[in-house]
Amino acid sequence: MNRRELAPKARPDPLKLLNALPQPLLALDGTGAIIEVNTAAETFFEMGRAALTRSTLQDLLPFGSPVFALIADALASQATVNGYRLDISTPRFGQGRLVDAFIAPLPSHDGVTVLLQERSIAEKMDRQLTHRSAARSVTALGSMLAHEIKNPLSGIRGAAQLLESSVGDEDRALTQLICEETDRIVKLVDRMQSFSDERPIERQSLNIHAVLDHVKRLAQAGFARHIRISETYDPSLPHVIGNRDQLIQVFLNLMKNAAEAIGTDSIDGEISLSTAYRPGMRLKSRASAEPVSLPLEICIRDNGGGIAPDIAANLFDPFVTTKAQGTGLGLALVAKVIGDLGGIVECESLPRKTTFRVLMPVDAGRLKIEA
Repeated sequence: MNRRELAPKARPDPLKLLNALPQPLLALDGTGAIIEVNTAAETFFEMGRAALTRSTLQDLLPFGSPVFALIADALASQATVNGYRLDISTPRFGQGRLVDAFIAPLPSHDGVTVLLQERSIAEKMDRQLTHRSAARSVTALGSMLAHEIKNPLSGIRGAAQLLESSVGDEDRALTQLICEETDRIVKLVDRMQSFSDERPIERQSLNIHAVLDHVKRLAQAGFARHIRISETYDPSLPHVIGNRDQLIQVFLNLMKNAAEAIGTDSIDGEISLSTAYRPGMRLKSRASAEPVSLPLEICIRDNGGGIAPDIAANLFDPFVTTKAQGTGLGLALVAKVIGDLGGIVECESLPRKTTFRVLMPVDAGRLKIEA
């Protein structure tokens, strides 16, 4: 019986295997010098491989970081050592940066491998679910306000207009104030009513760059005319499924916030728009649901003063605002719209570097057709 000879399979390149990992991985020698890194580590530390391999871990992590104690334990025991919720915040890489660290000995170099898993990704997912729950609460509240407040306000405004024609100049100013305040409350209720509109929204396959270009033109013609707007787009980005008007409103709101953070007196104000494909991001929104891939990343970054840490964690909750005259509903509506489309929105803020990041699913139907 003839037997077909099978050609031996080519062994994969070890470095290519490491680069396939979504988590940052570093190999250190016995002195703590970095001898190899994967692509995820370059992204995590915002440095290229050449710069990283000229550095030590002490150059990257804060002094006294618990990661160093884990490395010492791994070297002493020649066994894998893990640490959880370790703070590796530095002025360069930002505050509140928590990781899980997995340290394994590397006998051939008398060193270790260090694998980091950023905790903020999972915690961001938890916050997104909280944002969606808050948005649903505002949905019910907005519906109630529309019925219980707008009708009496119409009566109050009508009575004030009738009084205006029969009072003196001094009292007329008061009736005008009543009309202005009732109009302001009606506008607030109208904005809240947008949360309670459960009518089906017409959705279509959209090129997100066309949406961003339209938003950029609107911004440059109005509130951002004094600010430089730069773009870094991935031209191969797949389409998204959404409503064009809603997405324009979402990104216009984020652009307006960025412009207001920069202020009108800034001489070097800049807003940067960027898009990228990040295949590693997945969201599981319900216990029984399959994780949904959110590879489309749209970022709006400004060099304004940043957001106060005490409100950053609740920025997308209703009625949370940094503006003296703000209602605190703009970002809550942004979170609701993006959440309804199956995506998430997050904010990372440092002085002169605030980033609003929107992660969305692709138009899977269009990908199948093009394939």
